[in-house]
Amino acid sequence: MKKTLLLFDIGNTNVKIGMADNTGLTTSYVLPTDQHQTPDSIGLRLLDMVRHAGFAPGDVEACVGSSVVPSFDPVIRDALARYFSKRLLLAPGDIPVPLENRYTHPEQVGADRLVAAYAARRLYPEPYSLVSVDYGTATTFDCVEGEAYLGGLICPGVKSAAGALASRTAKLPRISLEISGDMPVVGRDTSTSLNHGFIFGFAAMTEGICQRLGNVLQGPMQVVATGGFAQSIARVASCFDHVRPDLLLEGLRLLYMESGIKE
Repeated sequence: MKKTLLLFDIGNTNVKIGMADNTGLTTSYVLPTDQHQTPDSIGLRLLDMVRHAGFAPGDVEACVGSSVVPSFDPVIRDALARYFSKRLLLAPGDIPVPLENRYTHPEQVGADRLVAAYAARRLYPEPYSLVSVDYGTATTFDCVEGEAYLGGLICPGVKSAAGALASRTAKLPRISLEISGDMPVVGRDTSTSLNHGFIFGFAAMTEGICQRLGNVLQGPMQVVATGGFAQSIARVASCFDHVRPDLLLEGLRLLYMESGIKE
């Protein structure tokens, strides 16, 4: 019988759902983080996803997640209990993250940031220092030295910044946040100007911050890009050593495998 892990990255905008075995992530899906959903609506959609991926509900070995939306956690928990007879193991509460947490108030670190930092360390053990750059609702820079999570920086997110600009400007069009070339274009229309401004602007911001972090972190240092816009920005930014859009889901898989927990 095939076995799979159900992995949940519960974010402010979306819930990313992955399926993995002991070799790695096999597929992933995305649902909106809709506070009006019920355990039944989530559970039925999860059943469809599992079957679409070629599994049966009984093939799910465990359900592992990280969440920055505590109010949404009970919905996922109830859905998994009813439709899969599984509990949701959340990091770091149910599954500790084996990094020394040097945040002044460790409980204030977002679980997603901690798990991404852990994943970067496990996937790339060679450099002494790592920076995980996550392009999500916010753009976060999370720093690791050795086996210690140091903290990081939080900047505006690509899509949230675009939404904020559009909400305050009546005539701005909706934009795709996609570009075709590797060099900025002098836009002759508003959409081109916005798309290139955002992609190259965030790339330049990332390059500048990572350069400065290289002056304060002990080398050698490597930088990992992850999140929804990672591939678009990494294509034009020069500071990335690795691009792993599913870094957090892979971190959840590795956490479960390393923990030795058996459901």
